[in-house]
Amino acid sequence: MEVVIVPDATAGGELIAEAMARLLRRTPDALLGVATGSTPLPVYQALTAKVRAGAVDTSRARIAQLDEYVGLPAEHPESYRSVLRREVLEPLGITMDAFLGPDGTADDVQAACEAYDAALAQAGGVDLQLLGIGTDGHIGFNEPCSSLASRTRIKTLTEQTRVDNARFFDGDVEQVPHHVITQGIGTILEARHLVLLATGEGKADAVAATVEGPVAAVCPASALQLHRHATVVVDEAAASKLKHADYFRYTFANKPEWQGI
Repeated sequence: MEVVIVPDATAGGELIAEAMARLLRRTPDALLGVATGSTPLPVYQALTAKVRAGAVDTSRARIAQLDEYVGLPAEHPESYRSVLRREVLEPLGITMDAFLGPDGTADDVQAACEAYDAALAQAGGVDLQLLGIGTDGHIGFNEPCSSLASRTRIKTLTEQTRVDNARFFDGDVEQVPHHVITQGIGTILEARHLVLLATGEGKADAVAATVEGPVAAVCPASALQLHRHATVVVDEAAASKLKHADYFRYTFANKPEWQGI
C-alpha cells in the first residue's frame, strides 16, 4: 500500500479531495464510498470548495454508505443516512436519487444486508472508498477479529462504542442502538481504490499495525495490505509509530506528480 504523510488534517483532506476530483473528471458518474465521523470532514469540505470554485462537477456522482444503525428511522437526525445527507450530499449538490445505503429499518435485516451487497455490485462497484480507522484498528464497524472475508452484515455494538456515541444522542446511551449494518471487510476490499485517512496521536498504534504489522483479523484494517490500490493518508501525529516513515516520505516526494494517489 502507499502511505502518504501530510502535515495535518487539512492537508490530508485536500489531497484526498483532489483524488476524488480527478476520478470524477475521468468518470463523472463514479460511485464514491463515504464514511461518517469527524475524521473525513476535511475531505468533504475540500471537495465542496472545489465544486463551488467550478474545479469539478459532482452533478452525476453517486454516493454509497459504509454503515448504518439498525432500527433508527432514516429521517432521524443521527441516522448515518441523515448525517451523510447534511455533510456530503447537500454540500456537493447530490440528490438522494444518487445515494445507495442499507435499510436499517428492514424487518429482515439479513436480507437487507444481502440486498445492499447486490445493489453495490449492480451499480458497478465502488470506485473509491474513503475509510477512517478506530484506535483498535477497526474499519466500518468491523471490530477486531472480524472475518477478513466478511460481507455486509449486522454487528452488535460494544458497550464502549455505545457510550462513545451517546454524545450524538443528547448524552443518553439508552438512545444509542445496539446494532448496526456494516459493509464487511470482503465487501470493502472490492472497491477499486481504498483511501484510509487517520489523524491524531491516538491513531498511531492502529496505523502502525495496519501498515507494518501482519495481516490479521485482530487488526481489521490490515486487510488493506491485500488490496491492489490502497492509500493510507496520515498526519505527522498518526505516523509517529511508523518505523519506515522516512521511506514513505521519500517515495511520495519523488513519485510522478501526474500519478496522484
